[in-house]
Amino acid sequence: MSNLIGEAFQQAEQLLKNAFTAAMEKEQLPQGEIPAFTVEIPADTSHGDFASNAAMVSAKAFRSAPRKIAEALCENLELENSFFDRWEIAGPGFINFFLKKEWFSQTVEAILSEKDAYGRSNYGKGEKVMIEFVSANPTGPMHIGNARGGALGDCLADAMKCAGYNVTKEFYVNDAGNQIAKFGKSLEARYLQIQLGEDAVEFPEDGYQGEDIRELAQEYTALHGNSLVNVSSDERQKALCEFALPKNIQKMKDDLEKYRIVYDVWFLESTLHESGAVKAAIDTLTQKGMTYEQDGTVWYKATSFGAEKDDVLVRGNGIPTYFSADIAYHYNKFAVRGFQRVINVWGADHHGHVARLKGSMDAIGLDGSKLDILLMQMVRLMRGNEAVRMSKRSGKAITLSNLVDEVPVDAARFFFNMREPNSTLDFDLDLAVEQSSSNPVYYVQYAHARICSILKNLAAEGIQPVQEAEKRNLNLLKTSEERELIRLLAKYPQEIIEAAKAYDPARITRYTLDLATLFHKFYNACRVKGEDVELMQARLALCLAARITLRNALQLLKITAPEVM
Repeated sequence: MSNLIGEAFQQAEQLLKNAFTAAMEKEQLPQGEIPAFTVEIPADTSHGDFASNAAMVSAKAFRSAPRKIAEALCENLELENSFFDRWEIAGPGFINFFLKKEWFSQTVEAILSEKDAYGRSNYGKGEKVMIEFVSANPTGPMHIGNARGGALGDCLADAMKCAGYNVTKEFYVNDAGNQIAKFGKSLEARYLQIQLGEDAVEFPEDGYQGEDIRELAQEYTALHGNSLVNVSSDERQKALCEFALPKNIQKMKDDLEKYRIVYDVWFLESTLHESGAVKAAIDTLTQKGMTYEQDGTVWYKATSFGAEKDDVLVRGNGIPTYFSADIAYHYNKFAVRGFQRVINVWGADHHGHVARLKGSMDAIGLDGSKLDILLMQMVRLMRGNEAVRMSKRSGKAITLSNLVDEVPVDAARFFFNMREPNSTLDFDLDLAVEQSSSNPVYYVQYAHARICSILKNLAAEGIQPVQEAEKRNLNLLKTSEERELIRLLAKYPQEIIEAAKAYDPARITRYTLDLATLFHKFYNACRVKGEDVELMQARLALCLAARITLRNALQLLKITAPEVM
């Protein structure tokens, strides 16, 4: 697949390296190591399509003025058979490259040729990657933080797939441990309150107080009546959990599918305990000398790997901790299932767990550097200028299910993916449902619909885009608005690669906004239908290329690309 912007970057870099070598051979520059330099797209492309600081950063190494170095380099730039037709030296020594008109034509032709595949690459070379995200406790509804984590994780996974990685999406179900014990006690209290009266049973102080707990207890009562009233507390809690957990997990699946997220794997924590994987992980750490016992408690020597304090693996009562299960789970990811890289999307409140989990992978004989944790900051829900108050503890939090009932899924996924994960996000509920250019997702979708409308209206007049490449005189596309739009279209494959490298799928969302803006700018400045048939066909081809790219980007984000609005 094509990546003409990436190829142009590589060409400019190689041309400069060749020029350094040639200048040294001609003794125009002293022999020495070529310093690291950058090639970038300047903010103002009227001064050049690409710019490099190669001469500026070489002044010390070659003991010469940057301008003099730039002159020596440019004298040795061999532009033949490259994308560039000329260069300029600017200011104290910046080197600017100007693209040939054929590069712009090639870009449009590549998009029209590749269609749905445009943007894909083999950058990741099939590396086996697992992305685990959301992984909410199955003890209640998913909340707004899960909605952001879902959009980020899902879009990152699809961006990495598009960039050539072999990606698996996974949800880790915490169906064991303290939270399940608390879940059982909460269900038991609500069940007994239904059977014996509200005042007869005190609700646990730290129990889950959401209305969903009461509803589950009522569902069980409707099916089984008072069958659990006279059994032991352990038997009662076990029966209620076995009834309620599958329902909650299925509700999670249904809500996430409504949010357009489908996982490859739902991994149950309980299977790690049942299979002996947790015990095996602890035994492996013990064999490696990484544990010790104190007062019946088994500790992991976390301080040996940079942690501030050691961690408990097995409590004095013989029950493994959540951390033990986490080590076993990540050992399973790497050693059992063979993932070469693992990415976890976590809330920022888990930041203290990052170093110790990565360290535990080193301790157990794996490579902790292959585990990357993407920490996601909080979401603040807004209505206009006012924050929406919510309390997870009282059960009054706005859930993922509530959100997608109130806000279109397109808007939810777009808004949650507009900023990089490590930044706090304000989500304006009123703006998300507004049908105007102020709503960013509406603005982008309108650009796609506008292109479709242009093509439809011309088709109604009997004007169709020519299909033969040789009949499209794309060299006629030379206004600043046309060239600016083509440059951005060319960036799309590289933008996906950069999103995959930086674990920042918000780059794609921001890209769609930039593309919509430049298309509107082009359309307002350049008349598509006109007396010059060749120019009209060239601009029609550009419209088609913009539609393909915009649609591909929106589909990657799992946002609809409407043809009519």
